[in-house]
Amino acid sequence: MSNKTSAAITGVAGYVPDYVLTNEELEKLVDTNDEWITTRTGIKERRILKGEGQGTSVMGAKAVEELLRKTNVTPDQVDLLICATVTPDYLFPSASNMICKAVGIRETASFDLAAACSGFLNALAVGTAFIESGRYNKVIVVGADKMSAIVDYTDRTTCILFGDGAAAVMLEPNMEGLGVQDFILKSDGEGCESLMQKGGGSAYPPTHETVEQKLHYIRQEGQAVYKFAVTRMANVSAEIMERNHLVGDDIRFLVPHQANKRIIDATASRMGVSEDKVMLNIQKYGNTTAATMIVSVIARRRRYADCHFLRAETPPALSGVTRRCCCGRSFVGAAISRTVMCSETFPHAQNSA
Repeated sequence: MSNKTSAAITGVAGYVPDYVLTNEELEKLVDTNDEWITTRTGIKERRILKGEGQGTSVMGAKAVEELLRKTNVTPDQVDLLICATVTPDYLFPSASNMICKAVGIRETASFDLAAACSGFLNALAVGTAFIESGRYNKVIVVGADKMSAIVDYTDRTTCILFGDGAAAVMLEPNMEGLGVQDFILKSDGEGCESLMQKGGGSAYPPTHETVEQKLHYIRQEGQAVYKFAVTRMANVSAEIMERNHLVGDDIRFLVPHQANKRIIDATASRMGVSEDKVMLNIQKYGNTTAATMIVSVIARRRRYADCHFLRAETPPALSGVTRRCCCGRSFVGAAISRTVMCSETFPHAQNSA
């Protein structure tokens, strides 16, 4: 029994849309092919949310509904909901507000957190702080993005990368030393122009000109982003291992942000983690931005039914969690969690991740 309160993940859930956008279909839209995409990114397909008026909160609500069901938590028991996203339905009300409305959570604190691909890790850190402080007992952290809403499907440098999806976790207090052990967050805005959505904010509000210039779509300098990510993601992972006196054999699973398989491979190599310990689903879902980490955990759990990483009764095992941000060069981070605690079952509905 520990005297310190930890924030344990007691449930996970996810949702991806039905529509599958394959590399073969992208070949008809832009000058690319399956071999080129697979070799450079590892992606084979991604999910796309279709339908008029269907925004990020629709997917987030599906994930939260499943999370509440699996954890046997009622909406009135939730103390806080944080939604990490850069593609909210509207600038306001927030996606978190829309999710709460959809699932019946009332009179509860909620807010959005915008940090692109690092969004979930940042939201997890914030939620952890609320649990550790004793302020709240049940915190839901959602990572959800409808990237197809800001992708230019005539730009082969970006349209091959991104998919839509949502995931959610429940954080609750734990006095047995289980839960989030440590995290490192770093920010560097020097490379912001390497990956950004220029239009739509207060600097370049929507006009006919911004629409014609396609400023409302995501743009990136692929090589600059790759060079930054492949070094920084590996570096911060090595840093958190050193700070916690860990070696590769101590790591039960590496849960990386699913942006590019080559980046993931380089990170695992730097950490000394074997390929069988790496949670990887980029080939099926692409980069779902804030949702990638938990979606990959769910996919891994389905593949390995006896995966002890997700069971509370197992001996404490350390798992590295790393993130690389897709917002220029703005963010890298890492976290370590000691035996994620969650319910045994995972969603099996057709639309669930």
